[in-house]
Amino acid sequence: MICDPYSLSRWWPRTMRVESVEGEGADSQWTKVLGTAEGRGVRADFRCSDWAEGERFAWEQQIAGTPFERHLRRYAVEIALADDDGGTAVNLSASQTLRGLSRLGSPMMRRGQGALLDEALDGLERALT
Repeated sequence: MICDPYSLSRWWPRTMRVESVEGEGADSQWTKVLGTAEGRGVRADFRCSDWAEGERFAWEQQIAGTPFERHLRRYAVEIALADDDGGTAVNLSASQTLRGLSRLGSPMMRRGQGALLDEALDGLERALT
């Protein structure tokens, strides 16, 4: 489930749906349609940057040539899984590099990313239970 881009709409915050999934595992790429506060959908393209079945899944946003390019240089997410006393420990991390004047909002963006990751972990728990 973690490494299936189509499942992101079940647990990743603001993801309305996933489209155009191509490839599998480390060769996959897809488009997420993200919901805005106004209810519109914004498309963002991603590709898998690292994958090991049952251990980790990482993806990064394809930013070049998109409206996101004005604010971001890089945005990446990694999910790491590990055995934990009969269960699974999930470590979710995100990194982003801002561009231009957007860098001035860096502390606010970090807080926002922390809240987003907490939401994602809650969504993942709901999807799996």
